Amino acid sequence: MTQLPEDERFMAEAIRLSREHLGLTSTNPSVGCLIVKDDIVIGRGVTAVGGRPHAEPQALAEAGEAARGATAYVTLEPCSHYGKTPPCAEALIAYGVARVVISVTDPDQRVSGRGINMLRAAGIEVETGVLETEGRRSLAGYLMRQTRNRPYVTLKLAVSADGMIGRVGEGQVRITGDAARAEVQMLRAESDAILVGIGTAISDDPELTCRIPGLEDRSPLRIVIDEQLQLPLGSKLVQTARRYPVIAVAAHQPSFDENTDAAFLGRRAALDAAGVEVLQSNSNEPGELLEALGTRGISSLLLEGGARTARRFLDADLVDRILLFQGPATIGKGGIESPVLKSNIPASFIHIGESRFGDDLCDEYERGF
Repeated sequence: MTQLPEDERFMAEAIRLSREHLGLTSTNPSVGCLIVKDDIVIGRGVTAVGGRPHAEPQALAEAGEAARGATAYVTLEPCSHYGKTPPCAEALIAYGVARVVISVTDPDQRVSGRGINMLRAAGIEVETGVLETEGRRSLAGYLMRQTRNRPYVTLKLAVSADGMIGRVGEGQVRITGDAARAEVQMLRAESDAILVGIGTAISDDPELTCRIPGLEDRSPLRIVIDEQLQLPLGSKLVQTARRYPVIAVAAHQPSFDENTDAAFLGRRAALDAAGVEVLQSNSNEPGELLEALGTRGISSLLLEGGARTARRFLDADLVDRILLFQGPATIGKGGIESPVLKSNIPASFIHIGESRFGDDLCDEYERGF
């Protein structure tokens, strides 16, 4: 087994292809597959919206008979078990591909290594670990849920030149420009869920949907940490809850006195009637919430609002990636300090790149794989 010079080039293309359906494939990962023959791509496939069909049978069907003797580039190890669809490893064998190049081995116990063994037993050459770091990055949500039963958590912060994320009592403060804000909309489209604290929900009255024309239906599940269920019934989140689902995460039901309990239950009933789901969880233990989300099949979570909420997840060591958008303007007096800056990024994170969006910069940090 030998890695060929063109393997990284085609795998990079397969990884780019896999990103097309991030956030749209339910509990399945968004996988990219290319069928290549004589240095020409003859078949492409990406996991379909909803999770099926998988990438490999789509790419093979496009290639048809020409797939015989070709090379398949797959971002994740082909499945080897029968579920709602036959194993993708069997499809690759049936079409007669000569070689399969894989970026990431699947940690799912039903697959891990078995797909590779099936291919090799059929006489197919298999190469693994090609652009593995990049492949794991594109599959980060799926891999996190498989190995730790929780979503991969990205903290997004827009920080002013003087280290602030807003101004006390003023609601949403514009810190970054249009290009950076458009990038955030794409982050939403690629995420399974988005989370803010009740302070942000009340002061900013955000909708938290994807506002890119044509991608509105890629809006993520919207979650508010709302211990006492204070989310206003007239807020944009509640008013749009029947179209774009909302979860209010309340504290475990209070038992202070009869009046307190009645008020809490009344607010819960009102939110329920408006289409908001109430989930009770210990807000001081964000890991409990993440486990509940993982059980629901949520693979990626975008933290997008509230210094207190961000600090809770950071202190619990439950943030996996930090996106620090930095605008050129200052906020000054009355500013709300960012919970993290370039100067105090936690030691467990590594800087993996800087991007420019108009006048704004974005530094990306992630835990080392």
